[in-house]
Amino acid sequence: QLKLVNPSQYRFEHLVTQMKWRLQEGRGEAVYQIGVEDNGLLVGLSEEEMRASLKTLRRMAEKVGADITVLREREVDYDSDVPRKITEVLVRKVPDNQQFLDLRVAVLGNVDSGKSTLLGVLTQGELDNGRGRARLNLFRHLHEIQSGRTSSISFEILGFNSKGEVVNYSDSRTAEEICESSSKMITFIDLAGHHKYLKTTIFGLTSYCPDFAMLVVSANTGIAGTTREHLGLAMALKVPFFIVISKVDLCSKATVERTVKQLERILKQPGCNKLPLLVTSDDDAVTAAQQFAQSPNITPIFTLSSVSGENLDLLKVFLNILPPLTNSKEQEELMQQLTEFQVDEIYTVPEVGTVVGGTLSSGICREGENLVVGPTDDGKFLRLKVCSIQRNRSACRVLRAGQAATLALGPFDRSLLRKGMVMVSPEMNPTICSVFEAEIVLLFHATTFRKGFQVTVHVGNVRQTAVVEKIHGKDKLRTGEKAVVCFRFIKHPEYLKIGAKLLFREGVTKGIGHVTDLQAITTKENGLEESLGPGQLSF
Repeated sequence: QLKLVNPSQYRFEHLVTQMKWRLQEGRGEAVYQIGVEDNGLLVGLSEEEMRASLKTLRRMAEKVGADITVLREREVDYDSDVPRKITEVLVRKVPDNQQFLDLRVAVLGNVDSGKSTLLGVLTQGELDNGRGRARLNLFRHLHEIQSGRTSSISFEILGFNSKGEVVNYSDSRTAEEICESSSKMITFIDLAGHHKYLKTTIFGLTSYCPDFAMLVVSANTGIAGTTREHLGLAMALKVPFFIVISKVDLCSKATVERTVKQLERILKQPGCNKLPLLVTSDDDAVTAAQQFAQSPNITPIFTLSSVSGENLDLLKVFLNILPPLTNSKEQEELMQQLTEFQVDEIYTVPEVGTVVGGTLSSGICREGENLVVGPTDDGKFLRLKVCSIQRNRSACRVLRAGQAATLALGPFDRSLLRKGMVMVSPEMNPTICSVFEAEIVLLFHATTFRKGFQVTVHVGNVRQTAVVEKIHGKDKLRTGEKAVVCFRFIKHPEYLKIGAKLLFREGVTKGIGHVTDLQAITTKENGLEESLGPGQLSF
């Protein structure tokens, strides 16, 4: 917008309608640049005009129920005596019916690079003591606290309210309070860095469908251990990532610069083709967030410390402005499809019964809805009822496509469930298969890859060992070769979709690809069964 000084009533209504539409497109967020002509010419406004324009913008925002925050101001060199400025303003709608923006960020990096500590500092709001105090609240198991190593997937939430202020666990807030007062939530998925837990890390990346990944690199060790592997995983799954160099308080400036140069060199390699952008000021952070979402080739790099708190604010500014990847139109199209929920976690909660956690990949799920879950070991689907839904630990009536949540299933027998199942609406008639074909690229293999070879296959939330039945057009594959391969699951059939991304590994063997064809098991065999009570099946 050029200027918004004292608009007429008709023009004001028109501007408000435009703002409503923009907020809907950006799922509750929009950035306005004031002092810029429609063709992108930087004109700038004088102090008085700028004040009047911001006042109008505030009035418009109030009308649609949003808040505004000034992101940054710039002076323009323009041939005039009066200094002219351009202002960027973030408009964010206060959420009604708890429709907050939800971004999922997976946290990757080598063991001991400071992933859990950084999340602890961001979500608890207090700095670390240098000996790992900040990460204690993130650990889920005793052995993690004792060894200081994450071995499971834990979730941490960080909220931003409509004014762009951080809402976290400081001031002893509970998770429900964070959800209530935030208009944007960032869910961090804390993954394991140790090589031993690689399968857990891959599962976290494939099944929780993160929007972005944050690769944490320790400034004093540089790129070591599983860093390259995690970088490769993010690239293979096409998850846009940004890099955080942690522990800068431990080492000299020269060491930090060396690590930055090392990263820049890797990112510019032909396989990566990324454009590194080192963030050193608030201005950079704003630019990085806007550019990062538009072109996935840009990789912002932050240098910070969880102990001294240096540059931590830049990361918060970046996360606050980071827009969602999908626009509202794509989400609405997904919501119109039939319900499909991926089961990633299964719990038993006292007085609630069986609870499943996961992501709704399409459709809408309401409390009290009847769905079917499967496939079981013999390829059947069982009926069940959704008793209640929780998102980020606070109750929720309706779940929309793309959101992660936990669903309570009441007295349903837990032993009938496993990770990798799907819950779908009964009229969907889901296709399940034991044998499928995929076009793959063999990334690394010690010898030749041939028929009869067993690998662990990851497709979304499915993780199972499969045998190579046939390689089309070739006898064997070597590193770097492409082929269409026929796989067969060795234990039970799974629900797959054509076009789904696929990762497989076995020891040092690794490969990526996508599913091209399924040999579906006919629907007569995959009959529905009634689940009467815990563990009783009627035939």
